[in-house]
Amino acid sequence: MPQYEYMCEDDGEVITLLRPMRDADAPVDDPAGKGRRFTRKHSVFGVAGSPVGQAHVHTGSCCPCGKPQSQCGNG
Repeated sequence: MPQYEYMCEDDGEVITLLRPMRDADAPVDDPAGKGRRFTRKHSVFGVAGSPVGQAHVHTGSCCPCGKPQSQCGNG
């Protein structure tokens, strides 16, 4: 089930809800019970990893590929 973010029009609070796609734009009840109105906002996210064309570099005890350094064949 997808996650959707909703922002309060009054104070800017953002909440995240798991909802079926068919309910993505359905009204959202104020979780604090204050009667605030929430509207769906455009969600943005980042993806971690090595940029295209750059070398595979280990940082810390775990490789960016998700394997421990000792098990990664790209080190």
